[in-house]
Amino acid sequence: MTAMELLRLAGDETAVHHLVGGLSNGALLILIAVCVVLLSKGADWMVEGVVDLARRTGLPKIIIGATIVSLGTTTPEAFVSVMAAFMGNSGLALGNGVGSIIADTGLIFGLTCVLAPVPINRFVLDRTGWVQVASATLLVVISAGAWIMSDGTPRLERWVGFVFLGLLAVYMYLAYVWARQGDGAVRDEDDSEGAVRSLGLCWTMIGGGLAMVIIGARVLIPCASEIAQRLGVPDDVIAATMVAFGTSLPELITAIAAVRKGHPEITVGNIVGADVLNCLFVIGASAAARPLAVPATFFILHFPAMLLLLYSLRAFISLGSGRFFHRWHGFWLLSVYIVYVLLQYVTDLIVPGR
Repeated sequence: MTAMELLRLAGDETAVHHLVGGLSNGALLILIAVCVVLLSKGADWMVEGVVDLARRTGLPKIIIGATIVSLGTTTPEAFVSVMAAFMGNSGLALGNGVGSIIADTGLIFGLTCVLAPVPINRFVLDRTGWVQVASATLLVVISAGAWIMSDGTPRLERWVGFVFLGLLAVYMYLAYVWARQGDGAVRDEDDSEGAVRSLGLCWTMIGGGLAMVIIGARVLIPCASEIAQRLGVPDDVIAATMVAFGTSLPELITAIAAVRKGHPEITVGNIVGADVLNCLFVIGASAAARPLAVPATFFILHFPAMLLLLYSLRAFISLGSGRFFHRWHGFWLLSVYIVYVLLQYVTDLIVPGR
């Protein structure tokens, strides 16, 4: 099998499910168990690498989470979405980006706030957090403009993709500038225990752990979906739950590991950074590859849910006076996400490919 065929296979959901469908139930269960181990261990290594990298470089963990970790966890989504756009499945490409923002903010960040006190780092969130909201709002405004100007199904043209990729470059530069500016303003508490790993080992743990998480998530979801189908679970239920949650699994596993190890600020940075990248990187690269159609369901359900979650999070940050997110904040975000998933199931408005 050539390198191009391997790349095509990695981005083709149908081909992946076809391969998985040929396995026995026993083989599927073994694969699921292996993937769970990969996800757990990989997330542990990545969190430990980030913590030691923060101690080595002096950069706050929240900034590393918003740049390095979020870029790593969103790259597979960008790859799958671009491949989907090339193969003509624009619904999967756009749904992947928007659905990931909804799952990251509602499910993952909401769950994190419920499980542990999450610090509000205003220096970072008053910068990257506004980019998070602005990029998603820009996506909706451009989509609405395309809907008003179009006689048929509105589309995000290729120029929109290139504009988003240009804004991505600006954001990455600003993230670097803010990291340097925040070196003195943003400080992690000294939570070091024992010797700090070398820079080389830190990067190896981050890269290796990230690869394990991505591979584990990429294999686990098709295996779990196949098992569910064999047990008679309806396709629409699978699409609204397992598939919808699948591409955000790396962020979820990273969040759980970060909370368990006492570093929830990594989750904050990862979620905020991942939301920006899902919009500017995932959707931008997909639209640059091929124009993306925007079905009516996005205006009815997906865009409103995304904006409600992001503006709720923005309100918690701007209107709150404390140093931590409250647990009720997490319950609110989780509630919005659960209602969103139920609406997909009840009204059969499924985001393709999520």
